[in-house]
Amino acid sequence: MSADSTHLQSSAVINEAVQTLRNGGLVAFPTETVYGLGADAKNAEAIKKIFTAKGRPSNHPLIVHLAAPDKFDQTQIDWVALLAPWTRDLSEEALKLINAFWPGPLTLVFKKDKSVLNELTGGQDTVAIRAPSHPIAQELLRKFKGGVVAPSANRFGKVSPTSAADVRNEFEGMLDLMVLDGGDCEVGIESTIIDLSSGDKAVLLRPGAITPSEIFAKTGVKVYQPGELKGDQVVNDLPKVSGSLKAHYAPTTPLRLYAPGRVLDALSEFPDIKSRVAVAVWDSESSLVLEDHPSTDVEEVIVSSDPTAFASKLYRSLRDLDQQEWDLILFPEPPVGEEWDGVRDRLQRACFGSGPSSSSHDNN
Repeated sequence: MSADSTHLQSSAVINEAVQTLRNGGLVAFPTETVYGLGADAKNAEAIKKIFTAKGRPSNHPLIVHLAAPDKFDQTQIDWVALLAPWTRDLSEEALKLINAFWPGPLTLVFKKDKSVLNELTGGQDTVAIRAPSHPIAQELLRKFKGGVVAPSANRFGKVSPTSAADVRNEFEGMLDLMVLDGGDCEVGIESTIIDLSSGDKAVLLRPGAITPSEIFAKTGVKVYQPGELKGDQVVNDLPKVSGSLKAHYAPTTPLRLYAPGRVLDALSEFPDIKSRVAVAVWDSESSLVLEDHPSTDVEEVIVSSDPTAFASKLYRSLRDLDQQEWDLILFPEPPVGEEWDGVRDRLQRACFGSGPSSSSHDNN
């Protein structure tokens, strides 16, 4: 079913979803990045349900999703009014970023307004906000007329969902979970996160589809890497944002990365795994010479050498391969360059957390 036909049918469904949120229930909905598991951002009990459903530690902050009002004849959306209930101060830089990239896959971290619930911020004095561009997310948020917190709709630490079927697979036991189907997610990895809460410097907390150089080109705002600012005292080790743990986005099958041209080395590094290995190879490279490795049942999986297309299919591929029960999944190391930083970040965390319920997943 095309996105359009889903969309036409969805008005009644979206009204039902709005009612579910107002009643303190959870609604999974599509965004352009991944599917989110949504709750009313002003309802502490509803927010707790998210943490319970995901098995997520409660000191992990959530992202508040807001909708741009329908434009009609406004040339510029009044984001200041929309953000007033959530954040204490909007800098000029913040407004530049918002006007350039919202709605879209960019999350901004601000000092929070005192009314913002601690359950949502993980007890911190900052709040993360984004305006998703997916039409179903926008319609849901507009009709709801409020903020919706929504981490990715999966069990904590596991591969993020990029289709409605993924969400249903993750939460099979939760029969009352409402899932809005908006097709496959376009961007495929979570939003870029920029921290604006520390005053005058914008700091990259999580790479994504929107890169620092694109931000600079469009707004003139320089984005710093976390380590770049000298003398920053890290006051606590609490995760300031989602997805900042070392082990995250992880399949249950062991996942490893191989260096360019080193796939046979990677295979021989795992002599104990003699059986079934899925090897992702760049579409730009000719077929691998895997005959030298007769003891292994190896299957090639072609992946795109375009960073945008690769990102869009990354979680889909990991999820599908995980369900095919390979003994090992090998992925190529992404090339150097900031347009690859988002997928490199996800893949490294996925490798670290991968494998059958290693210690990183014990909190499930």
